[in-house]
Amino acid sequence: LQYLSGFGNEHVSEDPRCPGALPEGQNNPQVCPYGLYAEQLSGSAFTCPRSTNKRSWLYRILPSVCHKPFQPLEEGHLTHNWADVEPDPNQLRWKPFEIPKASQNKMDFVSGLHTLCGAGEPRGRNGIAVHVFVCNTSMLDRSLHGSNGPYPGFLSTVPQQGKLLITTEFGKMLVEPNEICVIQQGMRFSVEVFGETRGYVLEVYGAHFELPDLGPIGANGLANPRDFLVPVAWYEDRQVPGGYTVISKYQGKLFAAQQDFSPFNVVAWHGNYTPYKYNLDNFMVINAVAFDHADPSIFTVLTAKSTRPGVALADFVIFPPRWGVANNTFRPPYYHRNCMSEFMGLIRGHYEAKEEGFQPGGASLHSMMTPHGPDADCFEKASKAKLEPERVAEGTMAFMFESSFSMAVTKWGLKTCNRLDKNYYKCWERLKSHFNPNCK
Repeated sequence: LQYLSGFGNEHVSEDPRCPGALPEGQNNPQVCPYGLYAEQLSGSAFTCPRSTNKRSWLYRILPSVCHKPFQPLEEGHLTHNWADVEPDPNQLRWKPFEIPKASQNKMDFVSGLHTLCGAGEPRGRNGIAVHVFVCNTSMLDRSLHGSNGPYPGFLSTVPQQGKLLITTEFGKMLVEPNEICVIQQGMRFSVEVFGETRGYVLEVYGAHFELPDLGPIGANGLANPRDFLVPVAWYEDRQVPGGYTVISKYQGKLFAAQQDFSPFNVVAWHGNYTPYKYNLDNFMVINAVAFDHADPSIFTVLTAKSTRPGVALADFVIFPPRWGVANNTFRPPYYHRNCMSEFMGLIRGHYEAKEEGFQPGGASLHSMMTPHGPDADCFEKASKAKLEPERVAEGTMAFMFESSFSMAVTKWGLKTCNRLDKNYYKCWERLKSHFNPNCK
């Protein structure tokens, strides 16, 4: 597959099978080349400042308005009902989420979405939801789009096991473990998988992901804009007599509409409102090289800002392989209570602060002001370690969705999934007092 590079760029793309499909010098001519329809997809209000205005023009075989009325669709384990169960301020950790066998229960990306936690309200477009997906079959003649916000992680989507071939109205993306992709509000997409597949999704209501400001870091570092990849135009002129299902996630509910053609019929497009993907190996790590820790915000890949300066609806943060060289310093993550909520997942390897219980395909949630930090084994080992330059997190990639929202956990997350680790708190029980008032 081919891609265009650059974060937030004005891109231009047309399927090479139809050269000259993009109109010249205007967006909406009386008659488009090849007899196409012009359709604008707006990701921001028309009146937003130029620096934040998001839109793309799509030139397609039939416009997306050609469908039967939307009807309610069974949501499965998707929800935005945060009052389903009582609040739980405890440290929470989940074992790897189980992927059903295709021979027992065929499950595609949509039916495999399960809401784990979240906060806020999609109608007011202010909030987030964290989902996991487990699937074993491809989406067949159906697509999905979100009407309330970017759909991170996916972010994005963050695949942990198995690769995703994602077809969008803008073209195709192959997203593998250790990559993320963002499908933005209103963009229709379908997911093809190649076996048992699992991953994480961050849905944000009402804000676009941005690259974090670099401030004193300077012009370069963290996630570089050129490493974000956008698909190139690809279309299929395919009739579906049996009916193609277009699924909309609207106000937290699923709705389905039928049409008799593929929605991926965009021959050419231009604009700055696009899906994109990013390989986490390209992240330029910034770290402390003298003593102590820099705050984990130095590992932010993308941020969705709130109306309060410096406070995010959600940050996507990673903990990639790097060098640890700090002198006279306890090098693993320190013990911590945070005014933000921290949801963590592990894509591969062993997380440095909890090498045993935190597993790839699992997750943890440390809510606002809930204390957390290294387990007893990690503390004892790091307190006695010889301090010399060492590789940290080699072969590992952990990530965090950090949010200013106080997130509630769903009934599925606390009970139905049966993956909650009820012994998580025990990893700190063996911490012992080293206090000696006679020894400075």
